[in-house]
Amino acid sequence: MDSKKLAWLCRELADNKKAENMVVLDVRKLSSVTDFFVIVSGSSQPHLRAIVEEIHGKLRDDHGLRPARTEGGEAGSWVVLDYFDVIVHVMLAEARARYDLEGLWGDAKKVNPPKPRKKKTPDEK
Repeated sequence: MDSKKLAWLCRELADNKKAENMVVLDVRKLSSVTDFFVIVSGSSQPHLRAIVEEIHGKLRDDHGLRPARTEGGEAGSWVVLDYFDVIVHVMLAEARARYDLEGLWGDAKKVNPPKPRKKKTPDEK
């Protein structure tokens, strides 16, 4: 799976658990460490856990992907899942405001969601 598709899949999985303020940043021209950051917020530590478990579990079970590293945890306000080409940041709103990753990586391009494909009706070819 290419890195852009993986980033969008991580965003979609976070959305499954009602993550808030989801952003995908393309940092390919700015970083030699990764291609994309996926930054999402959760409203509480249990919410962060649910988001992280959804991303980690679905990528492992459906795609055989495991993060190279996971930082943060149960009592933290910020969890990082490192999939090499995509780094997912799951943060409480207060931590997100304090660390301001979007500001720090302000030169990164925000990537818009892919447009859904329109389903053809039986009359269309």
